[in-house]
Amino acid sequence: MKKTITDSTIDQDVLTYTVGEDPVLDLALAKWDCMGTAAHVTMLSEMKGLKKPVVTKSEAAKVRKELGKIAASKDFKILVEDQDVHMAVERLLTEKLGDLGKKIHTGRSRNDQVAVDVRLHMKSEILETEKEVCALAAELCSFGFDAGAIPLVGRTHLQPAMPSTVEMWATGHAEMIVDQLANLEAAYALADANPLGSAAGYGVPLPLDRQRTTKLLGFARTLHNCFGASMARGECEASLLSALAQLMCVLSRLAEDMILFSMPEFQYFKLPREYCTGSSIMPQKFNPDVLELVRGKTAQVIGWQTAALTLLHAMPGGYNRDLQDAKLLYMKGLETTRTTLRILAKVVAGMKVNPDACRAAFTPGVFATDVALRKVAEGTPWRDAYHDVRDQFALLYDGKPCEVSNLDPDEQVALKTHEGTCLGIDHDLYQKRISEATAAAEARLAALEKCCKALFK
Repeated sequence: MKKTITDSTIDQDVLTYTVGEDPVLDLALAKWDCMGTAAHVTMLSEMKGLKKPVVTKSEAAKVRKELGKIAASKDFKILVEDQDVHMAVERLLTEKLGDLGKKIHTGRSRNDQVAVDVRLHMKSEILETEKEVCALAAELCSFGFDAGAIPLVGRTHLQPAMPSTVEMWATGHAEMIVDQLANLEAAYALADANPLGSAAGYGVPLPLDRQRTTKLLGFARTLHNCFGASMARGECEASLLSALAQLMCVLSRLAEDMILFSMPEFQYFKLPREYCTGSSIMPQKFNPDVLELVRGKTAQVIGWQTAALTLLHAMPGGYNRDLQDAKLLYMKGLETTRTTLRILAKVVAGMKVNPDACRAAFTPGVFATDVALRKVAEGTPWRDAYHDVRDQFALLYDGKPCEVSNLDPDEQVALKTHEGTCLGIDHDLYQKRISEATAAAEARLAALEKCCKALFK
């Protein structure tokens, strides 16, 4: 076995145990590790006050060029003896550049390296997630706008409650989903800080220019305190998982509604068959398995969030190896949430409305509140109107006509015109919100890629 960064006499079982899944997980960090290293060697070549530069500017340029090749390589691998992406990159640079490759770790620890990699990876992934949030919300809005004022029984406690519309249902879910961008943005802001230069958490006796690497890497700010920068590892992962867990809970509620409203007993919506599975024994079955799995995967993301917080809750100050496990948690959370967003967008895009079934579901009780409010508009005090309508249901149950027995759902939803209700849905508001959020995510992704390309020159 090749000599590793650690004691080469380490027991093989211990090495395997401590390395864990890093050789696989760290493949996702390769580009960002190369980017962080490019910024670091650039800064090293510019350090002032030394009798002899750690690396010259021409040497830094050679390193950056090779890092660009590594970042673009489809054959990049992390060997078990490398342990992680950092040492794999260093190995490849040393093989290509000799002693120059051995200099790139000057002033760094793998602690601040992985912290940089994770934060850059998170920034990119959060922005891609935001775009997928917007794409799903756009599909829901399109579904709702196309359906328009088709009446839909609004429910509370799963019981028929008041008149609503398909558009109100769809855009309501869309708004809930778009609102989750606030949590993703909070996680992004926490990740958008540069820990590089904190080394093992206590700095180094070299004149590192941490503001320089912050600018080169496109971070919004520098994590000022080196000790605090080291301890912040894991906090970003937990914060992102919290945002993802809340988003998944919102998606799970949407999935549950879609399951219920596509049941034969409802038939409000028809799910696209290409996204439904069959039964091994019942030929007639088309099951909403994919929507049921949204619920199950929501539980998984909540579990990973809990695991991340549990890792941190009794951890002493400074770096501790337990933090390594937070990497798997947040990466699984991202993969699961992003896949769920894309799958749901496909299902919504193929879903159809059954207007007849929607209208047929209206029973007299759904109109009760509307009738009571009509009495209020005619001058009856609310509580008297409430009791009067409630008493009318005794007549209805006896088969006698009353005010709520023959109302038309289309006419009733047409009476609701104030902001946010049946005929008060602002299409422009949703389209503007979604398009602006998408454009903002794309602009920041482009800026991050610009920083990356500039560093590999």
